Amino acid sequence: MSDQTGAASVPTETALVAGVLRTVRRDLFTDVLAPRPLPPRPEPRPDGRLRRLPAPLREKARWTPHALVVGCAAFAFFVLLIKGVEFGSLGSVVPLTLSLLATGPVALTLLRPVGAYWISCAGLVLAMGYSGDWGSAALLCHVVVMVLVVLRTRPRLAAEMWVVTFVGCALVLTLLQRGDRDLAQYAAATAVGLVAAAAVRAWRDERRHVEETETVKEQERAHRTVLEERATIARELHDVVAHHMSVIAIQAEAAPYRVENTPPELATALGTIRENAVAALTELRRILGVVRSGDTDPYRDTDPEAPQPTLADLDALLESVRKTGLDADAVVTGAVRPLPQGVELSAYRLVQEALSNVLRHSPGASARVEIAYVLGGLGLRIVNGRPDRPAEPSPGAGHGVLGMRERVQVLGGEMTAGPTDDGGYEVAAFLPAPGTETGTGGRGGAGDAAGDPDGSEEGSSARSDGSDRSDAPDGSGESAEPAGPAGPDGAAGAAGRKSVGSGRDAEATA
Repeated sequence: MSDQTGAASVPTETALVAGVLRTVRRDLFTDVLAPRPLPPRPEPRPDGRLRRLPAPLREKARWTPHALVVGCAAFAFFVLLIKGVEFGSLGSVVPLTLSLLATGPVALTLLRPVGAYWISCAGLVLAMGYSGDWGSAALLCHVVVMVLVVLRTRPRLAAEMWVVTFVGCALVLTLLQRGDRDLAQYAAATAVGLVAAAAVRAWRDERRHVEETETVKEQERAHRTVLEERATIARELHDVVAHHMSVIAIQAEAAPYRVENTPPELATALGTIRENAVAALTELRRILGVVRSGDTDPYRDTDPEAPQPTLADLDALLESVRKTGLDADAVVTGAVRPLPQGVELSAYRLVQEALSNVLRHSPGASARVEIAYVLGGLGLRIVNGRPDRPAEPSPGAGHGVLGMRERVQVLGGEMTAGPTDDGGYEVAAFLPAPGTETGTGGRGGAGDAAGDPDGSEEGSSARSDGSDRSDAPDGSGESAEPAGPAGPDGAAGAAGRKSVGSGRDAEATA
């Protein structure tokens, strides 16, 4: 039984040795001179120290490792030349050749690390055969080459190069019949340095793996946030479409009773319109039931049949956030007019999400909402000041800005978001709305703006007396200046908004 076990263990050991030899051959002999240029350092992180440097210096700082390696190689080369002068052999070709073979591979590790190692080995053998002093200097340069190769390739090359180097040195000294009592000390010191280099390389590989994993997770979270936001947008827009389909069905059913002596063809056509509208409405409600089944939006109305919010509900939103302690105000500029329901719904959600972010990430800061009715659409700007204390960690994926940007892109608009110079945060968006909404929807038509001239005049006054800051980041040349935070301008803007809101409520009630 034991004989069979011993016989079976031989192939296993042989396979292990063969595997080690294949690994060494692949690491040290395969593609020895294959180019592996060291790339520049990656772009510094937004919170990194290199970001503080000017752009030209920051670009040059990415090549710092290359400059250090080349500088060390040049310094060692001149030191060896000076040593050659001390021996009185400056005019000889041998010291110059040995200096190049010892220091050149240090710089060559930036392009061909494994090839640089073998060239350094050749220089070490020649230096040991020429002079003991040259051998010590060449060995020191060779150790530097091995450390750089380990940092550039794989940690396991440290053991492979260490064995090859000192076994080769021992063989050379034996052939030259010259002993070196310091070889064991060199081997021990070199082993410590290579172990440290291998540990650094392994740590860098692990950190890179963690960063790549985090990047993939962040991309997945961002993709999931976009999908969730698109589902929310689709649900809300479906609600708007369902409302209009209901109006079409009701009008098609009531039309024959409002016209005397209705022709049979017209009655049949209206009946067909009503049937198609009801069928489409049924399908929409079925789709909405599927979409709402997984609804986990905390800002979503709890009643699925509740009407979708619009800018007319902005006062109630501001009042609710004020109750939480946020000092928030709103200013409306431009001629207030009704907009498509999708635009008003998205504008309301943008303001809601921006104020929610202020509550989460800027405790103690005040917020200002600026709404600008311009010729081509609606401009929004939500800005908050510097928080008076650090924000506490809050649950959530942290992709509120990504969701807002998705809403704006769905409508074909533009959006910017980022910190301000005073330490606050600003969100600016432009939602295109070239025409006004007409029809018999839940909101009024163009009569809202035309039927309230006072509100329009006050809104125009607030626009003409405001500051020179544009609230429509659409690049079309249309801009609206927000009213000042205090004084008669701000009062006019607020009054214009309230009067328009009252007109909308009255029309909706009617």
